[in-house]
Amino acid sequence: LPEATEAPHFDVASFRVRGKIFATLAPNGRHLNVFVGDEVRDHALALDAEFLGRALGAKVVGLRVLLAAARPEVTRALLREAWLRKAPKSLHAQLR
Repeated sequence: LPEATEAPHFDVASFRVRGKIFATLAPNGRHLNVFVGDEVRDHALALDAEFLGRALGAKVVGLRVLLAAARPEVTRALLREAWLRKAPKSLHAQLR
């Protein structure tokens, strides 16, 4: 993903685009939180509930991905969606 960087965020690794967090990785590496919108979250939960759950947090909208059970293509698509939500429009063309 263009301009994606990794940086610490409290006790987790965060993935950012121009300083905005679009995903976090648990310290144990077992799950990934991907910050997607309500519509994407609800649709993904309906299709892949065996490895997806709601991200935990009062102000958080997104999905918790159980990595050991996750399908890689779904995880990649969710990361792309999360990146698109946070990246400036000027970067979107680089993704295509």
